Amino acid sequence: MPSGSADISSILDRILDAATDNLRIAKILVQMGLDPNNVTYDAIFNRLLEIFVHNITFANLFAAVGAGFFVATLLMRTMVPLRVANMIGCAFFAVFGALSANVATFLLYLLLLPINALRLRQMLKLVKKARHAAEGDMSIEWLKPFMTERKYRHGDTLFKLGDPAKEMLLTVTGKFLVKEINVEIGPGALMGELGFLTPDNRRTGTIECVEDGQVLTITYDRLLEIYFQDPQFGYYFLVLTSQRLLQNIDRLQKQLATERAATTNRIA
Repeated sequence: MPSGSADISSILDRILDAATDNLRIAKILVQMGLDPNNVTYDAIFNRLLEIFVHNITFANLFAAVGAGFFVATLLMRTMVPLRVANMIGCAFFAVFGALSANVATFLLYLLLLPINALRLRQMLKLVKKARHAAEGDMSIEWLKPFMTERKYRHGDTLFKLGDPAKEMLLTVTGKFLVKEINVEIGPGALMGELGFLTPDNRRTGTIECVEDGQVLTITYDRLLEIYFQDPQFGYYFLVLTSQRLLQNIDRLQKQLATERAATTNRIA
């Protein structure tokens, strides 16, 4: 047997022996300050209580509360309460770091506080704007921070009926034509949102650029990410898109009524 293998085997044996020796109940009891030959439940309880009381400090109390809030973040199902719990936990851990003179801990959790506060503010702002949109303000410009810019020239086709749908668009400048219903779309309008709601994610119409313009786009994956981060946002977004769908239906009904009236007049 090679000497190298023997050395490794010998080292592993010593490690296992040391681990076994350290895990012996008798040695653990001795390290706790108990007599292995005279162990009772009262003695164990009293010793644990003594250790607990001995280690109670103002700093450790802050660490314990911070740990409680950290565990709470793991149980949260939505982002807003998670951020709040995380901020409170970070504050307690920062105080623990300061009181225990642990600079690394203090700086780490002090830095996490404004980051969580910024994300919480963004989420609350997003939910608030979504709520306003659902209550009647049909502007969806509050999604702009999550969107990317794209430009089109006259004659460009943005997408065709039946194409796979992967993104939603918000017009900024220019004019666009929905060819199937001959409806012109100007700045500030939403396009492609229905593809997000269809089971197979297919385009429900063909849109062509009839005047050079700029749009902002957001992928459906990004929308789903925002949707699942906060149920309130998801609810208000669904209300918003439903209202837009009803508007489209109402417009089509009016067009059909106009065409029927024109047909009746021609027959008469």
